[in-house]
Amino acid sequence: MVTFSIALVLLVVGYLTYGKYINKLFVPDPTRKTPAVTMTDGVDYVPLPTWKIFMIQFLNIAGLGPIYGAIMGAQFGTSSYLWIVFGTVFASVWFRRWYKKETVQHP
Repeated sequence: MVTFSIALVLLVVGYLTYGKYINKLFVPDPTRKTPAVTMTDGVDYVPLPTWKIFMIQFLNIAGLGPIYGAIMGAQFGTSSYLWIVFGTVFASVWFRRWYKKETVQHP
């Protein structure tokens, strides 16, 4: 129970501190259109209503969470908490490096 509490605290602290950092780094633009809107082709890029996007996300998380969480807990015990916490907080480092590499304008 102690490791779970520590993991929960780390997730909240990571969300509050690292989330603010990422928000300042990328500066979200609410007027920017997504590729589904700008490159609509009816096959790969199809705009969906907001409720349907959130429903798909919820079903993916709700379907995988109970299965994956139980397997991780049974195999790795308390270290699975730490893996989930550090993976969640620091996974955006890879994304940030990829994003910067893709957005650099080469002459």
